[in-house]
Amino acid sequence: MGIHYDYKSTKGAKLMEKQAKRERKLAEKKAKRLAKEGGKKIDEEKVLDTSKPITLDFLTNPNKK
Repeated sequence: MGIHYDYKSTKGAKLMEKQAKRERKLAEKKAKRLAKEGGKKIDEEKVLDTSKPITLDFLTNPNKK
């Protein structure tokens, strides 16, 4: 009978420990991946200007920067 009582009383603490462990592993993977890239900066997504209309030339021009 003691096992069942103990399970419910420690369930929250065990779930928090698992979550912390999962977050720690993800942080380690992210740090490893960033170190492997060699500090390459990721460009922010280019946002279109909402005041300008979108034209066919704008969409299909291959020489656009």
